[in-house]
Amino acid sequence: MTTTIEHAEAPLTLDQPAPRALRLIDQLGMWGNLGVSLLGFTGAIYVLYPLGTTALSLAAAFTALVLGTLLGSAAISVAGAIGTETGAPSMVLLRGLFGARVSWLPTVLNVVQLLGWTSFELVTISTALHQISDGVPRWVYVLAGGVVTTGLALYPLSWIRLLRRYVTVAVVIALGYLAVQLLRNPLPSWGHGSWSGFWIAVDTVIGVGVSWVPVAADYTRHSKSVRDTVAGTFVGYSVTQIACYAIGLITLVTVAKGDANQIFGSFMAIPVGTLAFAVLAIREVDQSFVDTYSTAVSVQNLRPRWDRRVLATVIGVLATVFALVLNVNDYANFLLLIGSVFVPLLGVLAVDYYVVSRREWDLSETSPARSTMLAPWLLGFIAYQLINAGYVGWWSRGWTRIDSWLHFTPTTWMSASLVSFAVSAVATVPVGLLRRGGRARRREEHQC
Repeated sequence: MTTTIEHAEAPLTLDQPAPRALRLIDQLGMWGNLGVSLLGFTGAIYVLYPLGTTALSLAAAFTALVLGTLLGSAAISVAGAIGTETGAPSMVLLRGLFGARVSWLPTVLNVVQLLGWTSFELVTISTALHQISDGVPRWVYVLAGGVVTTGLALYPLSWIRLLRRYVTVAVVIALGYLAVQLLRNPLPSWGHGSWSGFWIAVDTVIGVGVSWVPVAADYTRHSKSVRDTVAGTFVGYSVTQIACYAIGLITLVTVAKGDANQIFGSFMAIPVGTLAFAVLAIREVDQSFVDTYSTAVSVQNLRPRWDRRVLATVIGVLATVFALVLNVNDYANFLLLIGSVFVPLLGVLAVDYYVVSRREWDLSETSPARSTMLAPWLLGFIAYQLINAGYVGWWSRGWTRIDSWLHFTPTTWMSASLVSFAVSAVATVPVGLLRRGGRARRREEHQC
């Protein structure tokens, strides 16, 4: 009995072709679910209070939310479209940009951050479920979340199709119910507050979307068309992330009174709110599933013939152990620091693929090194850190001293994401063209 493309699973190794098994509705379902996160509800505090003390007005906060989401979703769509065109997963795409061996550098960074985020998600899931039912020890929820996450990662395409059929409907109902109930509370004036820190808030929201860029092609390579990919990622992710953060903002300015720690409790205080919150907490495993499966696929860029099922199992066990024994809350800022490297990387990736290399990349295991392409990536990374070095103490202090040495003072209207993307994108053109010109001259000399 043969398996149709629509019911095919992801290949076990990189030697096997990727089936084009996902339709537009599958991509919409997957990215629509990824746009909703328990961390998004509480993360709304960083949109409302981007400077830590002064609150944005509702008008400013919602504008920042919509603008940041659309830009972040566009980034996912660009990375996803390249995956659909080439049929290659995210880290394999970097062979075309940097060469096979040099691509190991961003691959290792991606593995580290994804393993960390898997553990962080398991902690988030277990904390939420323990808040709903504290009669069960939290470690039991961690173990259950780890087992479910690992199981889903073994059958990624089947899970994505299941998301579309059932989970998305439940999530939409839960979000709609919470929104209607919360909007019964009076909202403050839309103009009450400040616009100071607006671009920092935008940058925060962009960062959430861009965090999916290093994994997007792992799933969009299975899409039937680029059009399905772009529409599925952009529409699916944008709609639900805006809804998720909007609910968080509404809760903060009404019943939670600016305290992010009260958001989950505010949900459960609503009639039948505990049920809606439980739906959202349980479906959080789609976040940990994506992190686990993409970690396995990223490792395959280093070892193409290793079985992804074995890799996913090992990674799931490691993430579960980390969630049980480590204080991953302290790790969160480090993860955000690692994530910042992928904003300028997208600028280099997109410009080189579409403009410099004109869609002609060597994605083989023997693709030659293109080390010069590290330069625009590094420039973009430096631009990001000069504007926003994050919250890791020693790292932030070091960049503050560099700012002082350069007599550079970042202002609140600067977006680290937008500036770093622009710097890396612009720098890619001359670096790439110079390299291509040098290669052409060497070819002519060799022919002579």
